[in-house]
Amino acid sequence: MNRLTGCFKQLKSQHRSALIPFITAGDPQPHITLPLMHALVAAGADVLEIGMPFSDPMADGPVIQRASERALAAGMTLTRVLAIMTEFRATNTTTPIVLMGYLNPIEIMGYEQFAKTAQAAGVDGVLVVDLPPEESDEFTNILIHHDLAPIFLLAPTSTPGRIEKICQQARGYLYYVSLKGVTGSANLEVDTVAQKVEEIRHHTQLPVGVGFGISNAKTAAQVAKISDAVIVGSALVKYVETVSESQLIGSMAAFLGELRSAMDAKTVD
Repeated sequence: MNRLTGCFKQLKSQHRSALIPFITAGDPQPHITLPLMHALVAAGADVLEIGMPFSDPMADGPVIQRASERALAAGMTLTRVLAIMTEFRATNTTTPIVLMGYLNPIEIMGYEQFAKTAQAAGVDGVLVVDLPPEESDEFTNILIHHDLAPIFLLAPTSTPGRIEKICQQARGYLYYVSLKGVTGSANLEVDTVAQKVEEIRHHTQLPVGVGFGISNAKTAAQVAKISDAVIVGSALVKYVETVSESQLIGSMAAFLGELRSAMDAKTVD
Protein backbone atom coordinates (compact mmCIF):
# COMPACT_ATOMS: atom_id res chain seq x y z
CA MET A 1 0.00 0.00 0.00
CA ASN A 2 1.32 3.44 -0.94
CA ARG A 3 2.08 5.47 2.20
CA LEU A 4 -0.35 8.19 1.07
CA THR A 5 -3.24 5.73 0.94
CA GLY A 6 -2.42 4.38 4.37
CA CYS A 7 -2.02 7.85 5.87
CA PHE A 8 -5.38 9.13 4.66
CA LYS A 9 -7.11 5.89 5.64
CA GLN A 10 -5.81 6.20 9.19
CA LEU A 11 -6.73 9.88 9.45
CA LYS A 12 -10.24 9.19 8.19
CA SER A 13 -10.70 6.58 10.89
CA GLN A 14 -9.69 9.23 13.43
CA HIS A 15 -11.99 11.89 11.89
CA ARG A 16 -8.98 14.12 11.32
CA SER A 17 -7.75 16.09 8.32
CA ALA A 18 -4.18 15.81 7.11
CA LEU A 19 -1.81 18.71 7.62
CA ILE A 20 0.52 19.04 4.64
CA PRO A 21 3.28 21.67 4.90
CA PHE A 22 5.22 22.76 1.84
CA ILE A 23 8.87 23.74 1.91
CA THR A 24 11.36 24.24 -0.89
CA ALA A 25 14.26 21.80 -0.74
CA GLY A 26 17.52 23.64 -0.16
CA ASP A 27 15.95 26.86 1.14
CA PRO A 28 17.79 28.75 2.53
CA GLN A 29 20.62 26.18 2.55
CA PRO A 30 20.64 22.47 1.66
CA HIS A 31 21.81 21.36 5.11
CA ILE A 32 18.64 22.76 6.74
CA THR A 33 16.13 20.75 4.71
CA LEU A 34 16.59 17.36 6.40
CA PRO A 35 16.33 18.55 10.03
CA LEU A 36 13.44 20.80 9.02
CA MET A 37 11.54 17.87 7.54
CA HIS A 38 11.94 15.93 10.77
CA ALA A 39 10.91 18.95 12.85
CA LEU A 40 7.74 19.48 10.80
CA VAL A 41 6.73 15.85 11.29
CA ALA A 42 7.30 16.19 15.03
CA ALA A 43 5.13 19.34 14.99
CA GLY A 44 2.19 17.54 13.41
CA ALA A 45 2.74 17.19 9.67
CA ASP A 46 1.00 14.13 8.22
CA VAL A 47 2.44 14.45 4.71
CA LEU A 48 5.44 16.48 3.55
CA GLU A 49 5.22 18.38 0.27
CA ILE A 50 8.73 19.21 -0.90
CA GLY A 51 9.35 21.75 -3.63
CA MET A 52 11.87 20.94 -6.33
CA PRO A 53 13.38 24.40 -6.93
CA PHE A 54 12.96 25.78 -10.43
CA SER A 55 14.03 29.04 -12.02
CA ASP A 56 10.60 29.95 -13.42
CA PRO A 57 7.91 28.73 -10.97
CA MET A 58 4.85 30.17 -12.70
CA ALA A 59 2.17 29.05 -10.22
CA ASP A 60 4.03 30.34 -7.20
CA GLY A 61 3.79 33.78 -5.67
CA PRO A 62 6.80 35.90 -4.69
CA VAL A 63 7.47 34.13 -1.38
CA ILE A 64 7.98 30.71 -2.95
CA GLN A 65 9.63 32.18 -6.04
CA ARG A 66 12.28 33.66 -3.80
CA ALA A 67 12.61 30.32 -2.00
CA SER A 68 13.47 28.64 -5.31
CA GLU A 69 15.96 31.41 -6.10
CA ARG A 70 17.70 30.96 -2.75
CA ALA A 71 17.82 27.18 -3.11
CA LEU A 72 19.23 27.32 -6.63
CA ALA A 73 21.80 29.91 -5.58
CA ALA A 74 22.85 27.54 -2.78
CA GLY A 75 23.53 24.82 -5.33
CA MET A 76 20.33 22.79 -5.07
CA THR A 77 19.59 20.38 -7.92
CA LEU A 78 16.99 17.71 -8.52
CA THR A 79 19.61 15.05 -7.80
CA ARG A 80 20.34 16.65 -4.43
CA VAL A 81 16.62 16.87 -3.65
CA LEU A 82 16.29 13.13 -4.16
CA ALA A 83 19.40 12.49 -2.07
CA ILE A 84 17.88 14.38 0.86
CA MET A 85 14.70 12.30 0.56
CA THR A 86 16.86 9.19 0.82
CA GLU A 87 18.45 10.56 3.97
CA PHE A 88 15.04 11.30 5.46
CA ARG A 89 13.88 7.73 4.82
CA ALA A 90 16.86 6.36 6.77
CA THR A 91 15.06 7.30 10.00
CA ASN A 92 11.45 7.95 8.94
CA THR A 93 9.79 5.19 6.96
CA THR A 94 6.16 6.21 7.50
CA THR A 95 5.53 9.89 6.65
CA PRO A 96 4.49 10.28 3.00
CA ILE A 97 6.58 12.56 0.78
CA VAL A 98 5.19 14.38 -2.24
CA LEU A 99 7.54 16.19 -4.60
CA MET A 100 6.06 19.31 -6.20
CA GLY A 101 7.62 21.20 -9.07
CA TYR A 102 7.86 21.80 -12.78
CA LEU A 103 8.47 19.55 -15.73
CA ASN A 104 11.75 20.89 -17.14
CA PRO A 105 14.17 19.41 -14.57
CA ILE A 106 12.34 16.07 -14.73
CA GLU A 107 12.55 15.98 -18.52
CA ILE A 108 16.27 16.68 -18.34
CA MET A 109 16.75 13.75 -15.97
CA GLY A 110 14.34 11.59 -17.98
CA TYR A 111 10.94 10.33 -16.87
CA GLU A 112 12.04 6.76 -16.20
CA GLN A 113 15.22 7.71 -14.38
CA PHE A 114 13.40 10.27 -12.26
CA ALA A 115 10.64 7.84 -11.27
CA LYS A 116 13.08 5.02 -10.54
CA THR A 117 15.28 7.26 -8.39
CA ALA A 118 12.31 8.86 -6.61
CA GLN A 119 10.87 5.46 -5.75
CA ALA A 120 14.23 4.30 -4.40
CA ALA A 121 14.46 7.51 -2.35
CA GLY A 122 11.12 6.79 -0.68
CA VAL A 123 9.00 9.37 -2.46
CA ASP A 124 5.26 8.61 -2.56
CA GLY A 125 3.74 11.16 -4.94
CA VAL A 126 4.65 13.72 -7.58
CA LEU A 127 2.82 16.90 -8.54
CA VAL A 128 4.03 18.60 -11.71
CA VAL A 129 2.38 22.00 -11.92
CA ASP A 130 2.88 22.67 -15.62
CA LEU A 131 2.00 19.23 -17.00
CA PRO A 132 -1.65 19.32 -18.10
CA PRO A 133 -3.58 16.08 -17.74
CA GLU A 134 -4.22 15.97 -21.49
CA GLU A 135 -0.46 15.54 -22.05
CA SER A 136 0.45 13.53 -18.99
CA ASP A 137 -0.32 9.92 -19.94
CA GLU A 138 3.28 8.86 -20.54
CA PHE A 139 4.60 10.38 -17.33
CA THR A 140 1.61 9.27 -15.27
CA ASN A 141 1.96 5.67 -16.40
CA ILE A 142 5.65 5.66 -15.49
CA LEU A 143 4.88 7.08 -12.05
CA ILE A 144 2.20 4.48 -11.37
CA HIS A 145 4.54 1.71 -12.53
CA HIS A 146 6.98 2.83 -9.84
CA ASP A 147 4.25 3.11 -7.16
CA LEU A 148 4.34 6.90 -7.23
CA ALA A 149 1.01 8.71 -7.03
CA PRO A 150 0.43 11.29 -9.78
CA ILE A 151 -1.21 14.22 -8.02
CA PHE A 152 -3.09 16.91 -9.94
CA LEU A 153 -4.34 20.41 -9.28
CA LEU A 154 -7.97 21.46 -9.57
CA ALA A 155 -8.98 25.11 -9.66
CA PRO A 156 -12.09 27.21 -8.96
CA THR A 157 -12.52 27.45 -12.73
CA SER A 158 -12.29 23.68 -13.37
CA THR A 159 -15.34 22.48 -15.29
CA PRO A 160 -17.20 19.26 -14.38
CA GLY A 161 -15.73 17.56 -17.45
CA ARG A 162 -12.18 18.50 -16.51
CA ILE A 163 -12.73 17.50 -12.89
CA GLU A 164 -13.93 14.09 -14.09
CA LYS A 165 -10.88 13.61 -16.33
CA ILE A 166 -8.41 14.60 -13.64
CA CYS A 167 -10.08 12.41 -11.05
CA GLN A 168 -9.70 9.42 -13.37
CA GLN A 169 -5.95 10.00 -13.71
CA ALA A 170 -5.07 11.04 -10.16
CA ARG A 171 -3.85 8.89 -7.30
CA GLY A 172 -3.09 9.67 -3.65
CA TYR A 173 -5.17 12.81 -3.27
CA LEU A 174 -6.41 15.80 -5.23
CA TYR A 175 -5.04 19.28 -4.63
CA TYR A 176 -7.74 21.93 -4.87
CA VAL A 177 -6.30 25.39 -5.50
CA SER A 178 -8.74 27.48 -3.51
CA LEU A 179 -7.99 30.84 -5.15
CA LYS A 180 -7.69 32.28 -8.62
CA GLY A 181 -4.06 33.37 -8.50
CA VAL A 182 -0.67 32.28 -7.27
CA THR A 183 0.46 30.88 -3.93
CA GLY A 184 0.25 33.33 -1.07
CA SER A 185 -2.73 35.17 -2.55
CA ALA A 186 -5.49 36.91 -0.60
CA ASN A 187 -7.64 35.26 2.07
CA LEU A 188 -10.00 32.59 0.84
CA GLU A 189 -13.77 32.35 1.21
CA VAL A 190 -14.33 29.10 3.07
CA ASP A 191 -18.00 28.70 2.09
CA THR A 192 -17.11 28.94 -1.59
CA VAL A 193 -14.30 26.45 -1.13
CA ALA A 194 -16.67 24.04 0.65
CA GLN A 195 -19.06 24.08 -2.32
CA LYS A 196 -16.27 23.25 -4.76
CA VAL A 197 -14.87 20.50 -2.56
CA GLU A 198 -18.30 18.87 -2.46
CA GLU A 199 -18.54 19.14 -6.25
CA ILE A 200 -15.16 17.40 -6.61
CA ARG A 201 -16.23 14.63 -4.22
CA HIS A 202 -19.08 13.74 -6.54
CA HIS A 203 -16.43 12.59 -9.03
CA THR A 204 -13.98 10.68 -6.84
CA GLN A 205 -13.33 8.70 -3.68
CA LEU A 206 -9.85 10.22 -3.38
CA PRO A 207 -9.13 12.61 -0.51
CA VAL A 208 -9.38 16.29 -1.43
CA GLY A 209 -6.79 18.68 -0.03
CA VAL A 210 -7.07 22.47 -0.10
CA GLY A 211 -4.16 24.83 -0.55
CA PHE A 212 -3.35 28.48 -1.44
CA GLY A 213 -4.50 31.23 0.93
CA ILE A 214 -4.16 29.33 4.23
CA SER A 215 -2.09 31.64 6.39
CA ASN A 216 -3.16 31.15 10.00
CA ALA A 217 -4.56 28.67 12.51
CA LYS A 218 -8.15 29.93 12.24
CA THR A 219 -8.30 29.42 8.48
CA ALA A 220 -6.59 26.04 8.77
CA ALA A 221 -9.23 24.89 11.25
CA GLN A 222 -12.05 26.11 9.00
CA VAL A 223 -10.61 24.32 5.98
CA ALA A 224 -10.02 21.15 8.01
CA LYS A 225 -13.77 20.92 8.63
CA ILE A 226 -14.58 20.84 4.91
CA SER A 227 -11.64 18.95 3.37
CA ASP A 228 -9.42 15.92 3.84
CA ALA A 229 -6.18 17.91 3.97
CA VAL A 230 -4.93 21.40 4.70
CA ILE A 231 -1.93 22.41 2.59
CA VAL A 232 0.14 25.37 3.75
CA GLY A 233 3.09 26.83 1.87
CA SER A 234 3.77 30.55 1.66
CA ALA A 235 2.82 31.27 5.27
CA LEU A 236 5.43 28.71 6.34
CA VAL A 237 8.13 29.54 3.82
CA LYS A 238 8.05 33.25 4.69
CA TYR A 239 9.73 32.43 8.00
CA VAL A 240 12.97 32.04 6.04
CA GLU A 241 12.84 35.76 5.38
CA THR A 242 11.67 36.90 8.80
CA VAL A 243 13.73 34.97 11.37
CA SER A 244 17.41 34.15 11.76
CA GLU A 245 18.75 30.86 10.52
CA SER A 246 19.40 29.71 14.07
CA GLN A 247 15.72 30.19 14.94
CA LEU A 248 14.27 29.06 11.64
CA ILE A 249 13.50 25.42 12.33
CA GLY A 250 12.00 26.14 15.74
CA SER A 251 9.87 29.00 14.42
CA MET A 252 8.49 27.00 11.48
CA ALA A 253 7.74 24.00 13.68
CA ALA A 254 5.99 26.19 16.25
CA PHE A 255 3.80 27.76 13.56
CA LEU A 256 2.88 24.35 12.17
CA GLY A 257 2.08 23.12 15.67
CA GLU A 258 -0.39 25.98 16.09
CA LEU A 259 -2.15 24.91 12.89
CA ARG A 260 -2.26 21.28 14.01
CA SER A 261 -3.71 22.18 17.40
CA ALA A 262 -6.38 24.39 15.86
CA MET A 263 -7.30 21.75 13.28
CA ASP A 264 -7.64 19.02 15.86
CA ALA A 265 -9.71 21.20 18.17
CA LYS A 266 -12.16 21.78 15.32
CA THR A 267 -12.23 18.33 13.74
CA VAL A 268 -12.09 15.93 16.70
CA ASP A 269 -15.56 15.81 18.24
